[in-house]
Amino acid sequence: MPDTRVVILGGGPAGVGAAYQLRRHRKAEVVLLERGDHFGGNAGSFERAGQRLDYGSHRLHPASDPAILADVQRLLGDELLDRPRHGRIRLLGQWIHFPLKPVDLLLRLDKSFALGSLRDAVRKAVAKPDEGDTFASVLEANLGTTICEHFYFPYAVKLWGHEPAALSGIQARKRVSAGNFLKLIQKVLGQVPGLKKPGAGRFFYPRRGFGAISEAYAEAAREAGADLRTGWTMTRVESANGSGPPWRVTAEAGDRSETFEADHVWSTIPVTVLAKSLDPAPPAEVLEAAGRIGYRSMILIYARLGVDQFTEFDAHYFPGADTRITRMSEPKNYAALREPAGSTVLCAELPCQAGDEVWSMSDEELGELFARDVAGAGIPFPAPPVEVWTRRLPQAYPVYLMGYEEPFERLDRWVDGVPGVLSYGRQGLFAHDNTHHALAMAYRAVECLDGGEFDAAAWARHREEFARHVVED
Repeated sequence: MPDTRVVILGGGPAGVGAAYQLRRHRKAEVVLLERGDHFGGNAGSFERAGQRLDYGSHRLHPASDPAILADVQRLLGDELLDRPRHGRIRLLGQWIHFPLKPVDLLLRLDKSFALGSLRDAVRKAVAKPDEGDTFASVLEANLGTTICEHFYFPYAVKLWGHEPAALSGIQARKRVSAGNFLKLIQKVLGQVPGLKKPGAGRFFYPRRGFGAISEAYAEAAREAGADLRTGWTMTRVESANGSGPPWRVTAEAGDRSETFEADHVWSTIPVTVLAKSLDPAPPAEVLEAAGRIGYRSMILIYARLGVDQFTEFDAHYFPGADTRITRMSEPKNYAALREPAGSTVLCAELPCQAGDEVWSMSDEELGELFARDVAGAGIPFPAPPVEVWTRRLPQAYPVYLMGYEEPFERLDRWVDGVPGVLSYGRQGLFAHDNTHHALAMAYRAVECLDGGEFDAAAWARHREEFARHVVED
């Protein structure tokens, strides 16, 4: 058995993926500490009203690393479904299919929007403006004023809580996969029979909810000998010798407290939280830097309706400023489920900031907001919901404000220099990513651990790879 001890903080995909790989390849003894009651984090699932429900809308994309996709398929077997994408976007009072389809665009796209977009494309072909450094300038230079003002800009304000000009251009490059007219055209043509790439317009989804992916990794890790614990909150990471490993990780569960010895601490929790938990503490300028970056929060509003199905669509997108929610999903449609009969649950995503007036609204108030938004979009509930409940995500998305790079790099550089400590995953690298990106980070981290030593140079090369990740829509 290996003598190397790794304590992993956080049980999302990046955490459970690393736990499984470490035990699968017999590289280390593993203890994983997850403060919540489930594995998967924001990509997890829970059961209510006779259904398995996700924390928002999630899909496993065909763009996944083939080796990782093969592992997911092996772990889930027949439970992993290959499904067609069938969503729609509310744009200027019209519903447009998503992924975009040529015929649907011709029949439904607002004519003034279409003409404005065409005019912008011609202007860009003649003389492309300088991209600049902001979210607004990057997208306007590449997609033109029409698409930006009617789609991306109002959506950005809702998602991240800031005007597009206040956001870094990196946010645009990370979150907008169709970031120019050529890519947009390629996406549309990619839905035409004969031009479709393998996997285009499709996604993978577990029959028992998206969280089944993380649960399968956790189960396999446990079977391989990992000690995985939910309900355990890390309270301190202390160096035994005052400068590096071995580390003592203290965690609490109710009135219990336990300290775990580790040669390596791999953290997938927010890097800002990790920095404040380390002993010796970071220099004052590092803690100051940690206070200058932050995350966007989100409330998930669930409404159970007394019907078999609300619509045929898996997800509805609401970019306009006339609604508060940004997306609504119907979980039964993701897995083509018919049960439970006479009941379906809708999930609305409402970005906000932890502690603000929206965050403090009651479930009843949030249910009323949800009902007003869908009614205003022309798809009212057929009857008042049977019940409404919520889930709150304090750290849903990293927010890249202009100039965020300097404080993040200072914080990241310091953490990266702490011997035996690795920060990775969406929260650990302050990164916009999909689940397959988080799993890729986990796999690469395990590759870097050999004979108890972590190859920092190889990890630095992988970090360059991670920097090129673009979120799949």
